[in-house]
Amino acid sequence: MSEAGAEPEIEENTTSDGSPKGFWWWVISVLAVLLVIVAVLWSGDVAQMLRVQVYREQFLALMLALSLTLVFLHIRADRQTGGRPPVFDMVAAALGLGAGAYLTAIYPVLAEEIEYDPLRGHIIGGILFVLLIEALRRVAGSALTVIVIAFVAYGLLGHLVPGRLAGLYVSPERLLIKLTLDTNGLLGTPLTIASTVVVIFVLFGTLLNRAGGAQFFTDLSLASMGRYRGGAAKISILASSLFGSISGSAVSNVATTGIVTIPLMRKSGFRAETAAGVEAVASTGGQLMPPIMGASAFLMATFLEIGYGEVVLAALFPAILYYVALFIQADLRAARAGIDRVPEENIPPAGRVLRAGWAFPLPFLVLIGALFWWNYPAEKAGLVAIGVLLVVAVIVGHDGRRLGPIAFLASLRGGGIAALNIVIITGAAGLIIGVLNASGLSFGLTLLLVQISQSSLLVLLIVAAMISIILGMGMPTIGVYVLLAALVAPSIAKLGVEPIAAHLFVLYFGMMSMITPPVAIAAFAAASLGNAGPMRTAWEAMRFGWPAYVVPFLFVLSPSLLLIGTPWDVALSVTTAIAGVWLASVALVGFLFRPMNPLLRILFGVSGLALLVPADAFEGALALDIAGAVGGVLLTVNELRVARTRA
Repeated sequence: MSEAGAEPEIEENTTSDGSPKGFWWWVISVLAVLLVIVAVLWSGDVAQMLRVQVYREQFLALMLALSLTLVFLHIRADRQTGGRPPVFDMVAAALGLGAGAYLTAIYPVLAEEIEYDPLRGHIIGGILFVLLIEALRRVAGSALTVIVIAFVAYGLLGHLVPGRLAGLYVSPERLLIKLTLDTNGLLGTPLTIASTVVVIFVLFGTLLNRAGGAQFFTDLSLASMGRYRGGAAKISILASSLFGSISGSAVSNVATTGIVTIPLMRKSGFRAETAAGVEAVASTGGQLMPPIMGASAFLMATFLEIGYGEVVLAALFPAILYYVALFIQADLRAARAGIDRVPEENIPPAGRVLRAGWAFPLPFLVLIGALFWWNYPAEKAGLVAIGVLLVVAVIVGHDGRRLGPIAFLASLRGGGIAALNIVIITGAAGLIIGVLNASGLSFGLTLLLVQISQSSLLVLLIVAAMISIILGMGMPTIGVYVLLAALVAPSIAKLGVEPIAAHLFVLYFGMMSMITPPVAIAAFAAASLGNAGPMRTAWEAMRFGWPAYVVPFLFVLSPSLLLIGTPWDVALSVTTAIAGVWLASVALVGFLFRPMNPLLRILFGVSGLALLVPADAFEGALALDIAGAVGGVLLTVNELRVARTRA
């Protein structure tokens, strides 16, 4: 019997593309496994247990050494993977491994001598900087690479820039040290979070997938939603929300769940673009869903210096609202198109699904308990959850199949490869943060954005939303958040917005870049699985995901949507928001009990938007809510009366 989740490339002597495993495949595998093991050892405080003093910067330098080596051996200059690396890549990999390992070994001495003997620091920093920029281009593309280079150029020449954006003069030698060897630069918080929390949760997701967890959650969604109209779309929404929070990537989530849900939606009668759009927007929302939020929740708590639980509580209702809107639209579109339930023969019995994977919720329960009740740090909570998952996968298994040693090693390899781009991107984000700190650009940029808005919060929010979407294009969740938290969130908070609302605002719009043309990578990935038009899929995903473009403005105006405030304010905001989403979704789909004419759709839309505004957002907002509620009730009663009359 084969092991659960084992890939052909692990069980046979060929890789996934059918080519034989060679020397370099094994080298890459060893490095990827080593990357994960180093992260696990550090997160588990093994050095402290052994009473060995290791600086955090030494750990980060080693992770950087392994990551740079992996990039140059695994990803070619044309961004393709596999095959024998060319000589240039071998040299670059050797330089990255050597420089990073040397920095790991001598960092304690170098930190003390850098001020009066900076030569070694300049050499190591220069090598790491050049290799990191090229590695970034290979894993993330040209757009983000150009942004990082532009920031570094500003760090060198910012003192020549006129006006509000004028920076401080920093010599090239000093800037190099600050960017590559300083704890406010490359070896700072973003790389720390990526090298610990992100790697741990990527490993958790990889193990869960190989053990059959992704299949279990998909089957569970199929068994619970398949018998309702439009059930195929609801299955996609539920499965993506369950798996997306831990995947750390909207595209990865699309690939994992979409391969099942998109064909299922097509067979049920949904158009190709609709099926792909539903999967894209549902997978993107998974990155906004507590408790993990693609690991952004942990980084947000660190940036804001607040408890992780506060972040989860604040993010909970907007995420629920997001998925409520998706369910409502999927149901109404299915009703309008006459799409019924999934055929009975395609729905697994709920009892069999639960018997096959009843133990998979246990790691999640332990994870939540470790985070909220035992107050474990995120990486330690992740390790505990991985331990429980391994017990479940090895002893209980899924549908009679258990995780064996080969599949376990494959999970370590897959986790290392999957975490690679996030480690490189967060390292590059550290360079940007280093420039902001060294040059004073963060202060100047905040002043400029505030000046552009002319102290109008709405104008600033619109500008910030556009910047967030542009900067977020093509990046994984945590990379999007790190960049926007450093550049845009402080400007919003400057006008008196709750800091956590500002950070969630930029995270939401950063993630919306995944479904917003022209670079809607989650929508494009879903379109390829559904043989749909990429741009049409992106527009369809935007229509489904409309709450994510509206709700962030509302929770900035009124933190009650983030469950901050009096119980009355919170309860009223939650109730009116759900009603508003329902009415607005009816208007967008153009169907309730029957197809609607344009005037009715406008009236439903106006009532819904009025209800969406929290009662404490501004003076007169309560009256707006009352008007929206009255209008919504009258319109719904009238539609019900007409439907009954026609029936």
